[in-house]
Amino acid sequence: MEKRQVGRTKLMIDVLGLGGAPLGGNFADLGYEQAAELIQASRKAGLNFFDTAPWYGFGRSERVMGDVLRGTDYVLSDKVGRLLHPGAVENPMDYGMIDPLPFHVVYDYSYDGIMRAYEDNLQRLGLDRIDILLAHDIGTFQHGKENVQHFQDLSESGYRAMDELRKSGNVKAIGLGVNENKVCMEALGVGDWDVFLLAGRYTLLEQTPLDTLFPACAAAGTSIICGGPFNSGILVGREMWNYAKAPAEIVEKARALSAEAEAFSIPLPAAALQFPLGHEIISSVIPGPRNKVELEQIVTWFKTPIPSEFWTSLKSKRLLEETAPVPSQA
Repeated sequence: MEKRQVGRTKLMIDVLGLGGAPLGGNFADLGYEQAAELIQASRKAGLNFFDTAPWYGFGRSERVMGDVLRGTDYVLSDKVGRLLHPGAVENPMDYGMIDPLPFHVVYDYSYDGIMRAYEDNLQRLGLDRIDILLAHDIGTFQHGKENVQHFQDLSESGYRAMDELRKSGNVKAIGLGVNENKVCMEALGVGDWDVFLLAGRYTLLEQTPLDTLFPACAAAGTSIICGGPFNSGILVGREMWNYAKAPAEIVEKARALSAEAEAFSIPLPAAALQFPLGHEIISSVIPGPRNKVELEQIVTWFKTPIPSEFWTSLKSKRLLEETAPVPSQA
């Protein structure tokens, strides 16, 4: 598996990784054994970069991830900003979760909150290290007006905690794990970030970071991990986009992209998976398969040759930004 550098660090990660949200039952109905099988299948397929978070099943994803990775060679990203407190939520599906652990979330982006979350994560994982530590879901997309206080907490003390963990060697890289461009731009003014895990914003469907965020990140030495390359499923034929039912204009564009892929006899998901890696700022793409079969399909898509004429056609029909770099011909 090809590897790329994370920002200006010495850390190298696989260009294709495993997103751990479904392992916690987020929008996916799978048990512990199925989740463990999925992680093991990923390793057998050559993937060695894994992402998880306390949010995913309120600890379920971390527990199974740690159990399978323990004693192996791995690269792992995990997240802070949410503390898990005892007490189950009343309606888990309000959070998009199936059978989460009996906890609820308390947001805390302060110095003490970040340090406690980091230690809690290690204990749930049962591992002695996390490689990449990400402040999770900071931004108005998640918090609305309350983000003013949360971002202030991160700026005034939370970042310092993450920076200390990096300087001490406890983690190799720090960053954000978010769904919006704006908060990444704002965070660049707070400190020195190695990587932003940006979900859904740089995909075959939309390339909103191209003109402003990516140049700013390049200047700062911050790379991007591309989460949600299928935009919550719309690019693999599902109805979801941005964690909700896709609006008509998104469905229409997805259909137009699909028609182009059919014209070139290639699977649209293969193009969606490979497209982000055409940009040198992207360190890795991390889809979130829901079972072993989906993982095997993703690996096949990742290896599918995409003719250069396909990208040219997309640009000529204004289905892809003209300035977007594309992968070289396989």
